[in-house]
Amino acid sequence: MSTDPLKKRKTKVIRGDGGTPETKRIRGDADQDVRVYNEEVELEGRDTEQDYILYKSTCEAVAKLMAEIQDLKASGAKEGSMEVEERRRRGSVQFIALKKLNRMAHMRLKKARDQTHEAKQRVDVLHLQLQNLLYEVLHLQKEIGKCLEFRSQHEEIELVSVDEFFQEAPAEISRPHLTKEDPHQLTLARLDWELEQRKRLAEQYKSSLCTKEKILKGIEMKKEYLNSLQPGLQAIMQASLPVQEYLSMPFERVQKQAEVARHLPPPLYVLLVQASAYGQACDTNLSVSISGDVDEAKALSRPPEDSQDDESDSDAEEEQQNTKRRRATVGVQLDDKRKEMLKRHPLSLCIELNCKDASTVHLDIERVFGAYGSILHLFFYYLMNLNILTVKVKVSASADLSGAISAGELLNPESLLNCLYASDHGQETPNPANRYQFDKVGIVSFADYVAELGHPYVWVQSLGGLHFSSDSPQVEGPHSSLSASHMESTMKLLRGRLQARLALHKQFSSLEHSIVPVSNECQHLFPAKVVSRLAHWTMMSYEEFVELSFVQHVMKAGLVRNTDLFFMATVERGTARLQAAVVLNPRYPEITPLFSLSLLWKGERSGRTDDNLRAMESEVNVFRSELQGPRPGLQLLTNQMQRLCVCLDVYLETESQVCDGSEGPREFPREKMCLRTARGPNRLKPFKYNHPQGFFSHR
Repeated sequence: MSTDPLKKRKTKVIRGDGGTPETKRIRGDADQDVRVYNEEVELEGRDTEQDYILYKSTCEAVAKLMAEIQDLKASGAKEGSMEVEERRRRGSVQFIALKKLNRMAHMRLKKARDQTHEAKQRVDVLHLQLQNLLYEVLHLQKEIGKCLEFRSQHEEIELVSVDEFFQEAPAEISRPHLTKEDPHQLTLARLDWELEQRKRLAEQYKSSLCTKEKILKGIEMKKEYLNSLQPGLQAIMQASLPVQEYLSMPFERVQKQAEVARHLPPPLYVLLVQASAYGQACDTNLSVSISGDVDEAKALSRPPEDSQDDESDSDAEEEQQNTKRRRATVGVQLDDKRKEMLKRHPLSLCIELNCKDASTVHLDIERVFGAYGSILHLFFYYLMNLNILTVKVKVSASADLSGAISAGELLNPESLLNCLYASDHGQETPNPANRYQFDKVGIVSFADYVAELGHPYVWVQSLGGLHFSSDSPQVEGPHSSLSASHMESTMKLLRGRLQARLALHKQFSSLEHSIVPVSNECQHLFPAKVVSRLAHWTMMSYEEFVELSFVQHVMKAGLVRNTDLFFMATVERGTARLQAAVVLNPRYPEITPLFSLSLLWKGERSGRTDDNLRAMESEVNVFRSELQGPRPGLQLLTNQMQRLCVCLDVYLETESQVCDGSEGPREFPREKMCLRTARGPNRLKPFKYNHPQGFFSHR
């Protein structure tokens, strides 16, 4: 079958990027009509909302056709039936519509992105232009600021005031007719006047230098003349040494000491000056001397630059040796740091207090008690890194002090100066800053180093002008006024402490031999005959004292401290034995010794169970003014012991009459005259002795 020559020409449809189809004629193919479909053109005329509605309706139509096809198949329709195929064709048309809508959506998205990108580029261009403008503004502002802050060099020159300028400057420089109207011309004129003045001052300076050279030459000539006199003066001083010693005018020794004193640390220097001044003015038996390594002290006071230049070679050698050594352990490093922190200044101060200055009234007393002619040596040291002073003590007695066993602790250097002032034990450093220094090197307590370094008493710091009060801020450097205010009182306390301890030492020697020494000045305080006698006098420790049953009330009252001295005295008469526990404060005789009594006779009695024993304790402890004797009261302890013996006689001689009213047992015959043997509901005995009548009465 032949083809029909009149068959229709085929039409070719070409789709562009989008839009409606367009018909074009392709060159070389005259038989075909070409249609170009441009969806972008169509996209511009379509509405988004309408496409969205069309999309929803198309989706609903597809869903409906699918449901109908499913129903047809469920009802038994065949696969290729007309109803099913019809619905398939309609569904395919709907899918084609969906694809078109999808393309439209992508094209809209691409177009929106392109438009956004173009707008962003325009914004970036504008932002860049804005930044450029802001940078230009900032640059202009900086340039303006530099211009405003510009200072000419002439502004640093201190010119005379305008009024002074017009008064002093000549008319050819000041030019008032011009400068008063023009500030610039005024400034130039003032600068010209300043230049003229400086030229004049420079000439004066040159002339002054010439004068200075002439004066220096004259000074050098006089120095040479004075140096030529030095050998002659030294020869005269050497020749006058015997005369100085004979007249007690040691100029040579004082001069040498003054040269060494320049190398003392400030606290020791203040102590030296104040102690020397006090000795010259008030106490001729006080002497001060300096000891130690002067060369080492000079090295410490030398500036760091000089020492560094002198020891550079030795330091280099030490560094080479140290590199060869083993690395030190942590413990060794801490020990080295502790030694460095506790290092003392190479120079120390020694103050000697001589007790041979007793007055004529008390001279015999001090000779009796061994204080006359004894010397107290005080050695003061300065701990450089801790900024505190320490002291060690030594006693040079004029008599032999080895007789009394119980007096072993009286002159112990570790406790001799304890509590010179109240609560000043000298075991801890008074400088609060030292606590933080100790924490760095592992020092728990300064008390562990007191035996080696000395005691840092607060009064020692005051003598050196150091003050560490927490109430007021610490002021740098020692103060001479602080040292001067404490010097006299402290020296009196030191001399009094030595006299009291030497007196106690002599008294203890007698008490250990059962002898209660009573001086002639105190004989009137006691009757002529005292029958009770001291049997034993021994020293005991704080632990032994605490274990006694009849002293517990004293412990509870807080009247005893572990720094006190403790003794046990036993007084006997017949079968009666009285035990007295004695607490001796370091500040004796300022603080009265404390007696606690226990009587072993017809049972055991104490001051807590017997009112008369408590009255005996009062007689011994309370009435200090009657028992202290001549000042400073060095016989207080022995007078207390003698009164204790007298009170025991009264107690025993009157006890039988209180009990049964008889004349008393033969063991204790009544030898004391008493007005009344007992009084009051407590039946207290008459312990007060009345001189010169010689009888006992109640208080």
